[in-house]
Amino acid sequence: MFAARVLLLLLSFTFRLPVASPSSIRGENITSTVPISSFVSRSGDSSTQFVTEYQSSGSLRGSVLLYNGRIHTLTAGNPVVSILAIKDGYITYAGDLLSEAEHTLSQSSSSVKKINLRRRVAVPGLIDCHNHIVLLGNRPGYHTPLEQCFSISDVKSTYRRRATQVPKDGWITTIGGFSPNQFKESRLPLLEELDSEVGDRPVFISTGFSGPATTNTRGKKILETEAGVTVAVNGSIASGVENGKALLWLRRNLLGFEERKRSVRSAMEYAASVGVTTHLDQGAFSATNTSSDGAASEDLYTFHLPWLSVYSDLQGIIRLRVNFLHDDSTISNPTLVERLRNTFPFFGNDMVRTGAIGEFAVGLADYAGGPVFEAAALKIAKAGWRLEVHALGDNDLRTQLEGFEKINAEVSIKNLRWVVAHVPRISVDSLNRLKALGAGVNVSGWLYLAGSGNATNPAGPPFRRILDSGIHVGFGPDGANIAPLSPWPHAYYAVTGKNAKGELINSGQSITRQEVLELFTKHNTWFLGGPDEHSLGVLEKGRLGDVAVLSEDYFTIPEERIKQLRSVLTVVGGVVVWNSGEL
Repeated sequence: MFAARVLLLLLSFTFRLPVASPSSIRGENITSTVPISSFVSRSGDSSTQFVTEYQSSGSLRGSVLLYNGRIHTLTAGNPVVSILAIKDGYITYAGDLLSEAEHTLSQSSSSVKKINLRRRVAVPGLIDCHNHIVLLGNRPGYHTPLEQCFSISDVKSTYRRRATQVPKDGWITTIGGFSPNQFKESRLPLLEELDSEVGDRPVFISTGFSGPATTNTRGKKILETEAGVTVAVNGSIASGVENGKALLWLRRNLLGFEERKRSVRSAMEYAASVGVTTHLDQGAFSATNTSSDGAASEDLYTFHLPWLSVYSDLQGIIRLRVNFLHDDSTISNPTLVERLRNTFPFFGNDMVRTGAIGEFAVGLADYAGGPVFEAAALKIAKAGWRLEVHALGDNDLRTQLEGFEKINAEVSIKNLRWVVAHVPRISVDSLNRLKALGAGVNVSGWLYLAGSGNATNPAGPPFRRILDSGIHVGFGPDGANIAPLSPWPHAYYAVTGKNAKGELINSGQSITRQEVLELFTKHNTWFLGGPDEHSLGVLEKGRLGDVAVLSEDYFTIPEERIKQLRSVLTVVGGVVVWNSGEL
């Protein structure tokens, strides 16, 4: 059964793509766009739009000329240019001469869209080397990110707009990716506050993996009578079992396959709206289909399928890379063995491709090291696969590192790009030992939401220490369960060391804005591996044309505004996939 499911997944990946001809892009202004939801809480918000363009390869292949911008290429010397030309998906020119740029586009197979950036700052499309966007695309209801809300008033405005886009009786939901700590009131919205914004639509808002949560009057009635959930008078729902009962009911009643595909498209649109064009997904925990399941639980063998179906429909607008999580509990590692036998790493196309094993190779009880972990890691090394593991403390990192070294003595892992994720407490010694193994680390700002620390005990990760070590390092925010999917709150945390409450919790480990941007772009290509290392991450001739045009100048705005950044125009493969209407 396992092998059959994997085969179905792989067939869906590459061979079921229908043939489609590219449609034309005409004119100097962005036209023929389709309105979609605006999730960003800001005053005077205009209707947000996107447009997509496809070819039979499954990759976006458009032609666009971006001019009058401040385009940070991130190539050697970090030149900033005013013009970028992308022809049939690939960059053909980056510089300041309009005539040369236009010449490179003269033989484009599709009409060229010319866009005046009006001196906006543009950067390479951001790469997230560690997140859970596939879970975000399997959320029940009409998921509505609250990552860029900073008060209950912002939440109410966001839900008011969302209600105009959701059918009557449709559930408006937010599951993970935010914390009440980011609101000035430091609490979830109350029942009556939600009632005033959404009409008859039921609401479910849950934090982290397992709550707490809140609902409105309509949601309270449904969850109490149909799901047996205990809901307080003010709409609050306790974390753990009560939150789990509500989430289980929502999944059972709101998640048919077409609803999942709608959720996938919504997740893609949100990712494009914050400028992240490539995502390395790290999987999910095995669902038990009981109230013990949290926001990170799903069927490991089917939850990719709505994503693959959206790509098969030629509606994918971001690049997805898939890691495979396993939770075996014996040294025989049965599901991992079948995966290594039946799945190809780095298999797919420029839009969607398989990746590695991770972020867990075995179950939670054994992930930190020991016989089950080492048996799995040895199998992965012998198969020549990349491995990514999760480490949150000194003990799990120590035993994982010992396992890496033991396996390397038997089968070299130095060219396999094994990775340790999160590493909030990593030492210089551990960094040096990992570096000697050819391994890397990816860092996250997830402590921004709920972390604490002080000058003598910083929360971590030790960004400055890690960069200074010379090890391969990238930024993987770990959204969208316990952390924002948006990269900008993480950038704020890395630059300032401050959490969502404005408290300095990671003193002495700040890095520069330029360093953060490089971690989210060119340095993250090492973690993707395969063809991506030479086709993404910087804006130079021959690479794929992925660009994010930012709402403000990231390099000069006050620090507090970094976390509010977004994209006003996102381009993937020369195709405009997101347009806020501001250009």
